[in-house]
Amino acid sequence: MKPDIGGGGARGAAAYDQGVTADVNARAPLASRLWDLTRRHVGELSRFLSVGAVAYVIDAGLFNLLRYGPGELLADKPLTAKIIAATLATLFSWVGNRYWTFATKRTSSPVRELVVFIVVNVAAMGAAVVSLWFSHYVLRLTSPLADNISANVVGVALGTAIRYVAYKFFVFTGAAEPAAVEAAIEAEDRASRAEHSD
Repeated sequence: MKPDIGGGGARGAAAYDQGVTADVNARAPLASRLWDLTRRHVGELSRFLSVGAVAYVIDAGLFNLLRYGPGELLADKPLTAKIIAATLATLFSWVGNRYWTFATKRTSSPVRELVVFIVVNVAAMGAAVVSLWFSHYVLRLTSPLADNISANVVGVALGTAIRYVAYKFFVFTGAAEPAAVEAAIEAEDRASRAEHSD
């Protein structure tokens, strides 16, 4: 129901229609900008999660191999196994995130970037180690399932949140070149169109 604007009946309804049309038209560029922004962040987040998924397989797989694999090399040292596994997964993550996820946001100072990346990953690894420590030594949940849930589910979830926010705001802080951003968006659009046409 259209409100009676200005008490003018048809004139008030026409003014209402014009106001709605103007409001929709004013929002169109905003909606377009929001859509572009969302597309860019969804692509970035997808790449981040893809790199993270492979790093997770390295982390969880090596943790279990060291604890329960042939020879049970670190069977009685869950924290050492977690630190070794997380360190190798972090090295993989550095390469994947620097050269793929945040490729357009690399800084001109890779040494600073690497140092901050390592600090962030030590903090994120700390979340997994603290989660494992609490479960294993405080709660005395020492089964392989409990160790895996605390280290590789709870700990990794906390670490992933810490990593994404820190990488975005503290590690990969270079200004993206407009041409590089446009090229990345266009490549994502082509990939999306190709995917939907199949």
